[in-house]
Amino acid sequence: MAGKFELKTAKSGQFHFNLLASNGQIILQSEMYETKASALNGIASIQKNAADDARYERLVSKTEKPYFVLKAGNHQVIGQSQMYESEASRDNGIESVKKNGPEATITDLTA
Repeated sequence: MAGKFELKTAKSGQFHFNLLASNGQIILQSEMYETKASALNGIASIQKNAADDARYERLVSKTEKPYFVLKAGNHQVIGQSQMYESEASRDNGIESVKKNGPEATITDLTA
């Protein structure tokens, strides 16, 4: 099974999505979007930028947990990872987004 995007509606009525790896684990989360079209544009941006290592910013949280964000060409954050226990795990997460992001299908759960 390949990776997939799950597009969802939040209780607030806004839209967001997760990128899931082939094992079903969330590897990237989006921000909230006002419209479904904007969320779909966010997915398209991830598909376009996921393979480019320069688009990833490797960070460490205030609690010392490694994580990453994926940025579009305009330097806007288009997705954020979970917190990881090690830099190696974070780097594996980046590789998973690179592998799954460009070809991931979209499952629309907003209906």
